[in-house]
Amino acid sequence: MILLLFKRFLRKSPSFSKEKQGLRLAPEQRVEQIRLGDEGLREQFIAEYRPYILKVTSGFCKRYIDASRDDEFSVALQAFNEAINQYDSSAGKSFIGFAETVIRRRLIDYVRKEQRHSQVVPYSMFDSEDEEQSPYNAVETRQAMTAFETEQTVQERRMEIMELNEELLRFGITFAELAENSPKHADSRQLLIGIARVLADDALLLEGLRLTGKLPVKELTERCSVSRKTVERNRKYIISVAIMLSGSYPFMHDYLQQQPSDQSDYKQEASK
Repeated sequence: MILLLFKRFLRKSPSFSKEKQGLRLAPEQRVEQIRLGDEGLREQFIAEYRPYILKVTSGFCKRYIDASRDDEFSVALQAFNEAINQYDSSAGKSFIGFAETVIRRRLIDYVRKEQRHSQVVPYSMFDSEDEEQSPYNAVETRQAMTAFETEQTVQERRMEIMELNEELLRFGITFAELAENSPKHADSRQLLIGIARVLADDALLLEGLRLTGKLPVKELTERCSVSRKTVERNRKYIISVAIMLSGSYPFMHDYLQQQPSDQSDYKQEASK
């Protein structure tokens, strides 16, 4: 499934050819440029992430959000801009994860303020009336919400792949290489995903990987009881999965969570 997703992305997104991949900057790098005074890039960056902001806002509100009408979206948009101004790469968190946190906090502040001063209807009541207590067609609303969620899911998945692509390029890994080098057998995938989980769950090992770009081969072989050859020849796959597990990639997480790891797989592989 994950390989099919990568291949479809590569086939349908010509703008991400190998020649252009290197020209794109990771969100953290783009934020740094904005902080250095590139206001034109700020507008472009915010516009590009507008679908993501809308998705986070709708998820928080648990209802369809109209970007042109609902104040919540304006609050979220301002929060995203605030995140650009406040982001600190030395904290070790991705910008997208940080931005989501800021958006949710500002939405919480907004809802509390509205409930205190305006006595707005709770979000749980929006199934039958809007914030002005005006009734609306529930069937049409459900249909609109379904269409909205479908479109947002497609856009969010595409954006997630774009962000993952940018992050993997820092390690010299492209989707094309990942698709070619991914293990074909389920037991091998489970083994390597298990090794990647060990890496993703260890803050020190993960920090070392991000700083140096080098896989901690010795530590992983000892921790997982696998051969050095196993780790080294699957370097790109292990790094890619560790990045997916440690980052804000919910679609990838859903896939990887369906791939159980078993410590016995390590010992079986080590004996090969």
